[in-house]
Amino acid sequence: MNPLKDGASNRTKDNIKEVRHVYLDLDYDARAALENIRDSLDAPAPNFVLDTLPGKYQVVWEIEGVDVEQAESLLHSLAGQFRGDSASTDATRVLRMPGFINRKYLNESEFLVQVHYESNRVHHRRDFTIREDSLDTGRHIEDAHSSQRTMPRGHRSQSEADWAFAKRALARGDDPEEVIRRIADYCANDKHDPDYYARRTVQKARIELDQQHMLSQTADSTLLNSLKAPERTP
Repeated sequence: MNPLKDGASNRTKDNIKEVRHVYLDLDYDARAALENIRDSLDAPAPNFVLDTLPGKYQVVWEIEGVDVEQAESLLHSLAGQFRGDSASTDATRVLRMPGFINRKYLNESEFLVQVHYESNRVHHRRDFTIREDSLDTGRHIEDAHSSQRTMPRGHRSQSEADWAFAKRALARGDDPEEVIRRIADYCANDKHDPDYYARRTVQKARIELDQQHMLSQTADSTLLNSLKAPERTP
């Protein structure tokens, strides 16, 4: 995942030329973990996902601007949050190769490793807000209904606060493009691409609201049907 220096004879941290990728090895309840990653606001969309065995995955992000120590700190945080293999958090890791057969155990059938490309973006450390518990209380954005945004009680990260803000704004009828602009302005100093982050946050909030609306309509219809008087037969 990360190239070695010219002339290196072994894969040690000192021989890492540069960090180009961070990754996760998902073995335990891997399908659910992968969906959590795709739905999360604390990590950007993966660049590609490897099917390594039935129901097991390796998830990879392209990254730049981090050293080995920063990369391994992020690897540990990703594994902790998304239930990845904590043993696969070293910068010298070699992952599976698409197109090759994986048979980890002798009693397993052969499995062809496949790759799914999901993004071509190159990320930076600040695009990951894993276990980010601090809040810069000095920042604020203007809002037609409120002059300052604060971290809601119980939220784990700023990205969750942004998502909750987007849901509230959309629910009261604010223009989605205006909500995107507010969030992008708010996180301009923290995100490599604030507009992309803001748009993704608003899209996920819109999907959540639509799902809640559909569930509410279904519940109302069920309740209405249950309250109807039964027809009498002569």
